Amino acid sequence: MKIIRLTPACKDYPWGGALLREKYGVNSDLEPLAEAWVLSCHPDGESIIAEGEHQGQRLSGYAAQYGANFWGTKCEEFGGLPLLIKLIDAKTNLSIQVHPDNAYALEHEHQYGKTEMWYVMEAAPDAYLYYGLKKSVTKDELSKSITDGTIIDLLRAVPVHAGDLFFIPAGTIHAICGGTVIAEIQQNSNVTYRVFDYNRIGKDGKKRQLHVQQALDVVNLNPTPLKWDFGPHLATCPYFTVDKVVGPARGICSEESFVSILIVKGQGTVSCAGECAPAKQGDSFVLPAGSGGWAIDGNCEALVTQLE
Repeated sequence: MKIIRLTPACKDYPWGGALLREKYGVNSDLEPLAEAWVLSCHPDGESIIAEGEHQGQRLSGYAAQYGANFWGTKCEEFGGLPLLIKLIDAKTNLSIQVHPDNAYALEHEHQYGKTEMWYVMEAAPDAYLYYGLKKSVTKDELSKSITDGTIIDLLRAVPVHAGDLFFIPAGTIHAICGGTVIAEIQQNSNVTYRVFDYNRIGKDGKKRQLHVQQALDVVNLNPTPLKWDFGPHLATCPYFTVDKVVGPARGICSEESFVSILIVKGQGTVSCAGECAPAKQGDSFVLPAGSGGWAIDGNCEALVTQLE
């Protein structure tokens, strides 16, 4: 099996909506439906093989049984899949948050840190997000703003439109805001330090937990660049290289890396090694390393992710 269609793990965080179910084909009864982890081997939410003789099996288990190097030689240093891909429906604002780098996360959380990127799939006319600080601040200034509830005044609010890209290095304070649907490609980590959550009440009737001291330990106190030069790629870093393709598109899945294909718009087909699978908006596929030539045909757009 060279074309593996995936069923996502889903999350019902309070800021979510219903668009992932209504427009992106995510089959979940969760309400709200906030996130779909469309490529994941993380223990907090694994993707499942959607069809074929291995239907219902966890992706990590199938990859372990595959025999040859499923993820590719460039993933060996990470001990497996080094990334996680999500669809995010932000009906309202996510919390103001920050992620640690590898050194801090491995010491304190026993997992990797989180550098990530966002590809904006949908945005309301007035949509924006918070991306880093407006200007450099001291740790004391940032701490005081958290205590007195004025932290938003320090953040850079950036208008967003469908097709926009944002690269978020570990340490960047940020928040996805309401009225957006985003594809997030990130390190294989679930470490988030929540700084401010608008005093929301969770399902348990309590305010959601904050992680202020950890956030202050890891936050970048200087503005993060808005523009990044990734050459021919949408984004690239040691943990993922992402390209946007418009069907028809062709590529090679070498022994060095798996290939992830996420359809972000339209519909068509995905072909590889004599197999062909119908594909529509929201569908996620992974090709094992060494699968050879692949093709995306039809009136569709996709994010293709691998290690380069």
